Amino acid sequence: MKKIIVTGGSGFIGSNLVDYLINKKYFVINLDKLTYASNAYKSTIRTPKNYRLIKVDIVNKNRITKIIKKYNPKVIFNLAAETHVDRSIDGPSNFVHTNINGMFGLLESLRFLQKKGITPKLIHVSTDEVYGDIKKGFKSDEKHRYDPSSPYSASKASSNHLVNSYIKTYNLKAVITNCCNNYGPYQFPEKLIPKMISNIFNNKELPIYAKGKNTREWIHVNDHCEALFRLYLNGKNGECYNVGSGINLKNIDLVKKIIKICKAMKINIGTKTKIKFVKDRPGHDFRYSLNNKKIFKQLKWKPKINFEEGLKDTIHWYLSNKNFLKGISKKNYEKRLGLKI
Repeated sequence: MKKIIVTGGSGFIGSNLVDYLINKKYFVINLDKLTYASNAYKSTIRTPKNYRLIKVDIVNKNRITKIIKKYNPKVIFNLAAETHVDRSIDGPSNFVHTNINGMFGLLESLRFLQKKGITPKLIHVSTDEVYGDIKKGFKSDEKHRYDPSSPYSASKASSNHLVNSYIKTYNLKAVITNCCNNYGPYQFPEKLIPKMISNIFNNKELPIYAKGKNTREWIHVNDHCEALFRLYLNGKNGECYNVGSGINLKNIDLVKKIIKICKAMKINIGTKTKIKFVKDRPGHDFRYSLNNKKIFKQLKWKPKINFEEGLKDTIHWYLSNKNFLKGISKKNYEKRLGLKI
């Protein structure tokens, strides 16, 4: 059974990727610090024969090196990251620690092991936010200049630059991906879609920044996982790939769509469940939009999941798995963050 390491494999995208890879008959080693946003669940398809969870901080270079040397995986998917923009505004240090220092430590481990003949391919998972605000009518391709606006996006841009430098300087086998907003099962409710779903279930207001006109591109997490797997198999070392869907929605339109689907599903909409516009966060980008032609052309990949159906399935999943939300401390996601300037 071929071995694969996933860093951050207990996060939202990471946990879905772990299950995807196990279904593909790989042995998956999940390296995760197990922070507040980690998924505590264990999938029924995970057994000691195909899965190992190791609690470790990606910054711990010596331990990471020993783990990679022991398992000698075919590929390392790096998803270990702090990802919540509002938290990065309130406390940038955690984002520098994990997203920059952690990336540096992992790269140094790979540089050291390369000399010993251990050369797993690195798939470094990043974000469309590194490109910054994209004007209407334009899309950011892989050569678009980086223009991050938040400490989060700046830390991810920095990690991308580090990976690229190790590719050029040390001939490291690596691919960089920049993906749009993900949605789907097991997403932590500090993010927009699960937060709105959770608030609808609990008869709470639906807070939206400013007037809700900020535009985001959305992809189902399962489509993202398939794209990452394709990049492992056929992505060219040293290349960067945008992973997007072409589905762009204003935040206000997305929330209205969630409400409409909930009503169609006969989910009770309480009297307190109303859209409420709240003070915008500092440095809030207005629009993200990816040019996807490269991955479509080179890998013949495109998303399969219809957005309406994917959103409906996501809402149904949260409805059927309310214990997932109940198991999360509300202090970790209900308090408004990102107001400090």
